[in-house]
Amino acid sequence: MQPRPPASGGGPGAEHAEAPPEHAGRPPEHADAPPVDHAVGLAHFNSLPFAAAEAAFLECCGSLRWAHRMAAHRPYPDLGALLAASDEAGYDLAPGDIAEALAIEPAPCLHHDAPRAAHLALRAAHAAYESRFGHAFVICLDPYAPSQHVDQVLAGIRVRLAHEVDEERAVAAEELRRLARSRIVELVTAGPGR
Repeated sequence: MQPRPPASGGGPGAEHAEAPPEHAGRPPEHADAPPVDHAVGLAHFNSLPFAAAEAAFLECCGSLRWAHRMAAHRPYPDLGALLAASDEAGYDLAPGDIAEALAIEPAPCLHHDAPRAAHLALRAAHAAYESRFGHAFVICLDPYAPSQHVDQVLAGIRVRLAHEVDEERAVAAEELRRLARSRIVELVTAGPGR
């Protein structure tokens, strides 16, 4: 999963990545690990008070309308139903809802040990993207190993800077949906007390 990095980091995203593999929710280096049983975490999540569930969903996607809808439709019988509901709610977002989510989405950042040149290149690429489109670059990096994140972000920004505004809005909305799915998997995987 891709947790929201602290707001002080670099900007989100790289190019529109491939669809997440079947082992979504597990880092690529653990793709061969046995599937995780999400039943305990999902049961706990289904039992949360509405406000707590809505707040947890807001951590997955910054649209209040999306989070409210997701919290209101509980209980979810299984992870597949939860992810399907997330997709449906994401596809139903109005442009204002997408803008609301993008406004609070932090840009992807590098590990502090990364070379200074990489930090500078990423900062410049994010600035160019934000100047053109008015929001942070978003990308779901789950299909990629951490060692590929910088390259994917830089390549994505390079490709997506050529998009028209409407085309990029659609790509960014899809990346938000993918990030929400990833964050939901992490949310129910963590379970109670984690």
